Amino acid sequence: MSAALGSQIKRFQETEQRILASPFLQLDPLLLLAGIGLIACGVYVVGTATHGDIPGNPDYYLVRQAAYGAVGLVLMLVLARFDYSRLREWKLGIYGMTIGLILLTLALGTATRGSKRWIDLPFLKLQPSELGKVLLVVALSAFVVDRVRRLSDKETTSRVLLLAILPAMLVVIQPDLGSALVYTAIACTVLFVAGTRWTHFLVIGLITVTSIVGILVAAPAAGVHVLKQYQVDRLTAFVNPTDNPRRQGYQLKESQVAIGSGEKTGRGPAHASQTKLDFLPEHHTDFVFSVVGEEFGFVGAALVLSLYALLIWRALRILTMSKNLYGALIAGGITAMLMFQVFVNVGMTIGIMPITGVPLPLLSYGGSSVLVTFLAIGLLQSIHVQARASAAAKRRELIA
Repeated sequence: MSAALGSQIKRFQETEQRILASPFLQLDPLLLLAGIGLIACGVYVVGTATHGDIPGNPDYYLVRQAAYGAVGLVLMLVLARFDYSRLREWKLGIYGMTIGLILLTLALGTATRGSKRWIDLPFLKLQPSELGKVLLVVALSAFVVDRVRRLSDKETTSRVLLLAILPAMLVVIQPDLGSALVYTAIACTVLFVAGTRWTHFLVIGLITVTSIVGILVAAPAAGVHVLKQYQVDRLTAFVNPTDNPRRQGYQLKESQVAIGSGEKTGRGPAHASQTKLDFLPEHHTDFVFSVVGEEFGFVGAALVLSLYALLIWRALRILTMSKNLYGALIAGGITAMLMFQVFVNVGMTIGIMPITGVPLPLLSYGGSSVLVTFLAIGLLQSIHVQARASAAAKRRELIA
């Protein structure tokens, strides 16, 4: 009996060793499936939405989005093999890089439609505010771990928030209000996962509400305009889009028409008039979910949202199995980054959230957004791989 049990244990250990030795078998397969499924949907939808937008090169956006997706998958697999714990040692450099890239954008960036958010590279228009999302997660998580014994102190909460507010204020200047909101969501989530007192969040909430009222109501009444007029219009258009039908209200109205016209199974790419006739603005970026609704209806929208639900579920699962607090905080920050963007982007297309320019991860066209999302998934995979290796080591110790 003991010999048979010993043989089974030995076979189990050998199988476990083979899995741990394989660079792919250690990955979370469902997380990988969600990422590949979303980028596949993104490439297809961007391709159908923009086919013919550029005369002489009908597949311009499709080819570039596919290339960004392929590079992103490679980066994800490479990062998955890296021990994320080593990033904690580089927190100052990573945070400094975040601030430096944003400042470089303000100094040397290319202005498009009044926004200075991009740095021109040979094969990519880099948007540092996008890269800053994942860099901020890594840096803030490290700062919180270093002060884990003082999480009950107001000073710790204040410092973490200030570290997030600085880059947020810099990207608002570009202007990029959407990224600033994502930075804030990341900071609050990292503090929440770390176990910060609820009273601190109550104070944060009061300060946030006061700031919003001050920026949108009190400051303009006093002649001080913190936000540009088009940003104010975007934030208020979802309350009553008919008040501003020719500008931001028009975007929301056409988005709702596109989604509603798709009904159950969609009108198909060839008959999606809102998209094909350019009634739907920014159909390959901010309002790509509206294209999904028009072309593929409720079924297509449900499929996309199901893939996001799978992505978020696996991210939360990885948070709970992390081998240390640093990994849990990174997973929590990435989860917040992804959830916030999905909720805000989908919400603004159906009129329950203001239009802020937040991209839909892996669906919206854009190299920076796609690559950064895959870097975030790569970090999640790294946490998963390290957690499995740590659990296997503990089992071997118990058996020994």
